[in-house]
Amino acid sequence: RKNFLSINIVKLPVCTTEDGIRIIKSSLKKLNEWARSKNRWLRRAAAVSLIYPIKKSDKKIFLEKVFEIADKLLVDKDAMVQKGYGWMLKESSNIYPKRVFDYVMGKKNDMPRVSLRYAIEKMPEEWKRKAMA
Repeated sequence: RKNFLSINIVKLPVCTTEDGIRIIKSSLKKLNEWARSKNRWLRRAAAVSLIYPIKKSDKKIFLEKVFEIADKLLVDKDAMVQKGYGWMLKESSNIYPKRVFDYVMGKKNDMPRVSLRYAIEKMPEEWKRKAMA
């Protein structure tokens, strides 16, 4: 019996090229399914697959998806998923710091601490203090 991920790895929309970004745009609805998967790696992939496109492409399209996926993963119990969506928020904060900060402040009481710490890692010290308070 083949490993689930080895069968599905070609379907992962993790990309490092403009062609990959085009694939991600056409697969955004699939990320919602992954965010609800029983498989921790698909849930994590739903978040981390948005990191490259938020940096390199039509950021507004992807920023809304970042928040949508973060909402779906907000209270996930798996540490790898928490780190993954925290990382996604951190990278998004490089481009939209205030939007991500506002999102974090609105969710910080429900967000696992590890996700919160990842998300605010690159923010100004004053913002970090507010988020951790």
